[in-house]
Amino acid sequence: MADRSEDARRRPWPVRGFAAVTTRGWWAVLALVAVGVWLATTLLPSLASVGGDGGVSFVGEDAPAVQAQARALQIFGLPVLTRIAVVQRDPAGLSPEAVDRAVRRALDASRPAIDGRPTPPLLFALPLVDGVPATLPSSLSPDSEALGRAFDALPAPGARGPTTVVTYLFTDPNANPYVQQQVARDYAARIDRPDDHLSGFSGLIPFQLEQGNVVNRHLTAVEIASVLAVALVVAVVFRSFLAPLVTLVTAGASYLVADRVVGFAAELSGISAPGQLQPVLVALTLGVSTDYSILFLSGQRARLRRAQGGPEAARGAVEDYLAIVLVAGVTVVAGVAALSAARTSVFRAFGPGLALTVATTLVVSVLLVPALMGLFGRAMFWPGLRRRSAEEPAEPRSRFVELLRRRPGVAPVTVAVVVVVLALATVPLAGLRESVSPMRSLPADNPIRTAWEDAAAGFAPGILSPTQLVLTAPGLADRRAELVAFQRALLTTPGVAGVIGPGTVDLRRPDAPFSVFTAADGNAARVLVVLDADPVGAQAISDLRDLQQRLPTMLATAGLGGVGVATAGDTAIGLGLVDSARGDLVRVAVVVALVDLLLLVLFLRALVAPLYLLLCSAFVVGASLGVTTLLFGPSSGLIFFVPFAVGALLASLGSDYAVFGIGDVWSEARTRPLGEALSVAVPRSNTAIGAAGVTLAASFGLVAIVPLDSFRQLAFAMAFGVLLDTFVVRKFLMPAFIAWVGPASAWPSHRLRPDRAPAA
Repeated sequence: MADRSEDARRRPWPVRGFAAVTTRGWWAVLALVAVGVWLATTLLPSLASVGGDGGVSFVGEDAPAVQAQARALQIFGLPVLTRIAVVQRDPAGLSPEAVDRAVRRALDASRPAIDGRPTPPLLFALPLVDGVPATLPSSLSPDSEALGRAFDALPAPGARGPTTVVTYLFTDPNANPYVQQQVARDYAARIDRPDDHLSGFSGLIPFQLEQGNVVNRHLTAVEIASVLAVALVVAVVFRSFLAPLVTLVTAGASYLVADRVVGFAAELSGISAPGQLQPVLVALTLGVSTDYSILFLSGQRARLRRAQGGPEAARGAVEDYLAIVLVAGVTVVAGVAALSAARTSVFRAFGPGLALTVATTLVVSVLLVPALMGLFGRAMFWPGLRRRSAEEPAEPRSRFVELLRRRPGVAPVTVAVVVVVLALATVPLAGLRESVSPMRSLPADNPIRTAWEDAAAGFAPGILSPTQLVLTAPGLADRRAELVAFQRALLTTPGVAGVIGPGTVDLRRPDAPFSVFTAADGNAARVLVVLDADPVGAQAISDLRDLQQRLPTMLATAGLGGVGVATAGDTAIGLGLVDSARGDLVRVAVVVALVDLLLLVLFLRALVAPLYLLLCSAFVVGASLGVTTLLFGPSSGLIFFVPFAVGALLASLGSDYAVFGIGDVWSEARTRPLGEALSVAVPRSNTAIGAAGVTLAASFGLVAIVPLDSFRQLAFAMAFGVLLDTFVVRKFLMPAFIAWVGPASAWPSHRLRPDRAPAA
């Protein structure tokens, strides 16, 4: 049986030189890495410092919904799309005095705007009272007596009245989100009477900021849990105290540098890095660095068990696996960077950040792990290291691989069964519904969510983020009867819970430089549509898509045929994101597949094997997303970026594991027939891949500690996909494919030799 050291002598001189320098000159490498970490942490900004508001603002200025909103502001002078509101609710009924105070409070806040001099950041406040047909008079006057007449129909004190008041706060859209939230906080602070029953403030702006707060509050727990999980798995696999320590030191150095490199890149490009990236960065750094550490350490341990000396074993392990680690790392970098080919802003934001994370982790790992191997030598695996006994087989064996060799018919049957099972797991993807970031993704006791639930109980789930329809046509403002008919038609549309517009209240003043629902020049009108679902959830997005398809017919029926219509609001923005993401699906999938295929072809110098390896990765992605859709989809739908992030990561990491596994087979096949190469390489690589897969799955799975839907969905899909790839595809499907296709896997080269005929 050929020793791997014989093959090592044929390694290219750069590989042998790098292995010698890093393992023998470990002191210089450790000093270099230490200086690099120190410079990065002292000179470069962290991701958190440039991460923006931690929200989900991934929409470009050229998005139709954003343009419609900007155009409406230009026409009417005031925004009516609110992303923040104050909620008051008493299920037993608010007193008329409490309602009156709420309306007068809004009038006081709006008085500068009514007088034609709006004062940012709060431009206007509009109170809505459930059960009251007209919240405000037809022509708003600063006269408080006229305002009070709007409530003549309210029940007398002591009788059950309205239960909920939602006060829209129309803030300067150019103001910082934190400033806009402070406006709501200050406004709510004025509601200080117990019988006013303040629930709090809510809306998409507080929700986005709260998401960032939730991430920050749980990030330390994610880090600690991930570190403990990695340490435990590595300690069990190597039965050593130093091996997990080396792995964690490598992961820690990688994370510190990656966090600063990604932060610096975000600052340099002027792009606010998404806050959602940080827990993913933690998981990816820990998982990938552990993968590479385990591979190097497995090689060193195997050589030590064959009684090689400490320095020789460390150098030989680096020579054996350096090329595999580099190719695997570049494959992942290129795969996740392919997200940048998308047109949707969120993917362009995630792609470079993830790619820089993996690239940084790769560089730190290939420097630090070999140096620490050279430093500790045999002590790395104390107390669990033992030499191979004379009776023990030279290499571990796999019963499944031996079965493939003895019974050729097992390979195609295995391929067929596994492929069918994976294909069936993909079926739920046909019913995939995407959402942007539902309010229900916050914890149930979160005050932002509870305030929204109170508003939804009094009105409808979409009350805090209505959709704006902007209608344009000459003389449109004077066609009141047709506008009223259009509003009534909207109210009968499935998914619509309420409508606010010219048919409900008209706040236009001829001498004011602004208007609310009808334009001062009379050529435009706008209507607010309240949807009966979470405004950025899957159902609301689906309802708005259906409504947009109905609008031409509804306008024509109401006598408004030929009127131009544009849609704005958070649901409209969400619909644009979802549709844009669907359009990017094929583009990103093709780019990721081509990049991974090209790298596999270059590494294996073959065309056939890369094709079925890529097919294996595709089935893993489909099955993982299918099962995730089955578990999470029926309730709120998958967050729209989860399928793309999971797809790119799993496809790239699948190719990464393919390089680990098949690279070992190809190396052994240089001196053995293919069957023997499988028997030797597959069990050995499966041990390393199994340990790496468990740690990677644990790293991603623990991201679910962050109690947000996006992280829980991403965590489950990644953990399930990695385990599926590790223990089904790499252990059974890949060996079966290689055994079935045989030496033709290396076509057009002839580097694989046929197996010897099995003994009779």
